[in-house]
Amino acid sequence: MKNSSSKKIDCHNMTRRKFLWLMSLSTTGLLIGCSENPATGERQFMIVSKNAEIQMDKENSPHQISSDYGALQDKGLRHYIGEIGKKLAPLTHRPNMPYSFQGVNATYVNAYAFPGGTIATTRGILLKLSDEAELAALLGHELGHVNARHTARQMSKRTLTSLAVAGLKAYVSRKHAEYTELAGKLGMLGAGALLASYSRENEREADSLGNAYMVKAGYSTAGFVGLMEMLNQLSKRKSGITDLLFATHPMSKERYETAIQEAKEKYASSEQLPVNRERYMDETSRLRAIKGAIEDMQRGDILMTRQTYGKARAYFQRALKQAPGDYAGLLMMSKCLVAQGESMKAQRYAEQAKQVYPREAQAHHLSGYIKVKQKAFESAYQDFSRYERLLPGSPNSPFFKGLALEGMQKRREAATEYNRYLQSVQKGDYAKHAYNRLTTWGYVQTKN
Repeated sequence: MKNSSSKKIDCHNMTRRKFLWLMSLSTTGLLIGCSENPATGERQFMIVSKNAEIQMDKENSPHQISSDYGALQDKGLRHYIGEIGKKLAPLTHRPNMPYSFQGVNATYVNAYAFPGGTIATTRGILLKLSDEAELAALLGHELGHVNARHTARQMSKRTLTSLAVAGLKAYVSRKHAEYTELAGKLGMLGAGALLASYSRENEREADSLGNAYMVKAGYSTAGFVGLMEMLNQLSKRKSGITDLLFATHPMSKERYETAIQEAKEKYASSEQLPVNRERYMDETSRLRAIKGAIEDMQRGDILMTRQTYGKARAYFQRALKQAPGDYAGLLMMSKCLVAQGESMKAQRYAEQAKQVYPREAQAHHLSGYIKVKQKAFESAYQDFSRYERLLPGSPNSPFFKGLALEGMQKRREAATEYNRYLQSVQKGDYAKHAYNRLTTWGYVQTKN
């Protein structure tokens, strides 16, 4: 039986009430109409245009990548992933999308795609792959989501606001409410809203497209079988490092069995094509050299979600002995120390993180947050300003800049930032604080 969320909107038989409701969505800038799916050829109802997909990607993907501790510090590996992606992209059904292929410093196991073509893989999943063909299969699968317009299709079936509670933040929120509050303050949660939770039908479609793309690119379909085998094995074991992966990409034995069947039948002729294991091993050698450190970071991160901060700290300490200049490890340790109330020690790790990766934004936000707690408001303001320059568009930046300015007794400047914050956010503790300050200072007149 098909997932109920896969029901198609009939483009030919539409009630007046539904038509008027859909037309009201045009005020959000989304495009209303029926279009042909470039990957399947089917006529489907879409409220999201190609340009809207690209724009949403442009606005949101940098924040997710930063929450994943930025693009890989390892420039060589970063370039290698990009080259494999560039090899696949021209062979897709949407070759003219502005594709971007990223490796990110996050240690959990996942890969994801934004609707405009930004595709990212974490260090955690790179360590699970065995060869270049499996990497091509992974990128091909994510390309499948972009080409089948899965996120756009989901947005066409429900309002944008309902989609905005999906993805990383909602998933963490359901499991660990208190941790999520801390995570939000420390800049640990990314865009999330456009990281769709795919249906099983979406996954099957992306598998089919990804397998075709990687074989066209000259890889053996054994790479796709290997990827499905790895995912199938991981899905059988409960592990915090794969929670998000399987929450957004449901795995099933059927997907693995389909890959085997297609290898024997549809793609049998690709058996002699290369998998390039040696090249993959060479390109990932520096990553694999710190595998122990990454596994300790994974364990520490899981313990952080359980608020077992003392044990998490021990794992982060051990990780940093193996990889002392690791940006993600330094920030994880800093966040753990903040949670334990040790702001002075936390600040030292945040400063180290800024030094090893000065162009990545998250360390600046964390440093500013710690300085606010220490009442070092002027220095905090500099950090928040730097964060906003590196990563413009974060809705929380004006609030934290206002908080620092308030601490500096600069009410007029603080009021400007709080007002800017309230232009985009009206609910929550931050909004209440900003509104109360504007009211108290006389910038907002309340009715008697």
